[in-house]
Amino acid sequence: MIRFDDLLQPDRGQPAHAIEMIAPDDHAGWLARQSPRTRGMVAAQGFRGKPGHHAVLPGEGDDWHVVAVADGETPWSLAGLSAALPAGTYRIEGHEGGELGWLLGQYRFDRYRRADEDGARILLTRDAAGIAETIALAGATAQVRDLVNTPASDCGPADLEAAAAALTKRHGGTVTVRRGDELEQGYPMIHAVGHAAARDRAPRLIELVWGDQAAPRIALVGKGVSFDTGGLDIKPSSGMRLMKKDMGGAAHALALAELVMAARLPVRLHLLIPAVENAISGDAFRPGDVLRSRKGLTVENTNTDAEGRLILADALTRAAEEKPELILDFATLTGAARVALGPDLPPLFSDDEALARDLLAAGVATHDSLWRLPLWDGYDELLKSDIADMVNAPDGGFAGAITAALFLRRFVPAGIPWAHLDVFAWRPTSKPGRPKGGDAYGLRATFTVLRQRYR
Repeated sequence: MIRFDDLLQPDRGQPAHAIEMIAPDDHAGWLARQSPRTRGMVAAQGFRGKPGHHAVLPGEGDDWHVVAVADGETPWSLAGLSAALPAGTYRIEGHEGGELGWLLGQYRFDRYRRADEDGARILLTRDAAGIAETIALAGATAQVRDLVNTPASDCGPADLEAAAAALTKRHGGTVTVRRGDELEQGYPMIHAVGHAAARDRAPRLIELVWGDQAAPRIALVGKGVSFDTGGLDIKPSSGMRLMKKDMGGAAHALALAELVMAARLPVRLHLLIPAVENAISGDAFRPGDVLRSRKGLTVENTNTDAEGRLILADALTRAAEEKPELILDFATLTGAARVALGPDLPPLFSDDEALARDLLAAGVATHDSLWRLPLWDGYDELLKSDIADMVNAPDGGFAGAITAALFLRRFVPAGIPWAHLDVFAWRPTSKPGRPKGGDAYGLRATFTVLRQRYR
């Protein structure tokens, strides 16, 4: 993985190529102030007043500089530049911010092909105090991307376990793992979903604990379905194609845990990842089976392709047993969320008004927006079963994202602030700094809230 700490450095007057940023509405005025030679050179490079356009201009001797049209005051304003400019060291003139985009514009997933040998683009910044956090955010985002982009053959339950162990190696803490048939008694729904997989891909509950025991306890829960066939309610090939990304919730939770630990936030962190492969074999769980949960509630399994909420339910129950003052869960849970809000805008569900308000505000402030959907009590009756305490997936498909969140709510005790993010974890088309493939959604927003609450 690219080393972002090499790409963002404090500006101490080092030699660097200047980048002059101009606003889109100042393009004509800028051109009018230039010499005919310069106007001809930028015209030859197709430089127009569109955000993201740039041109390289000669300076004194063998020096050269860059003129670019600013792409707004967002984290991605410099992302296109860092991907397009030649290797070298740069400083920005007439523009603030965009360092995160500069770093992530150079992200590449090259595990399975030769890396581009085109050199690094180093940015000098006057915001020396913000360098460490920007690098940490870029690294966490890249971690989500790498995990989600990795195919299931190289990212199974054991690999998610290894990722949690690597966190403790870097930052301390302890990891406890329950695997295979060991789950049958204490975590029966995690066991039911995952026990059809091959032995080396056995289901497991991964728990990481870090921080001072006396500090406020927070829990992060991430859905870790390393591959989802749909089970016996098998997905069509078109629906199965991207199911390597069904562990995207676990990737988000791991990355957020890394940010918390690296920042040394004064919390007692409890990270929980139920990790399974929803496979098909002779002993796969069946439509119509009644499953007992860790909480004791029984669930009529109406759809084996609604497995994520089953494993999250056992993990949420375990998280609540430690009486945290906050629970956040991330899951690539429903197609209904994508129908409602598309790939870029994760729905947020929470029954705590202060937590929801803080998360929404942080999303706006960090350009990492969330959109609140209701935990509508009127739909709770859709979870009714004729033979068990509840079903996992109501018939009809109405309000699918909401009923999935209502299902999870039954496993979080009243009084514990909880938020559920139904993330897509995938970018279907490329944008500057955000290539097609795995991506993080809501990561900056949630970290901002944790950092504000726990200083």
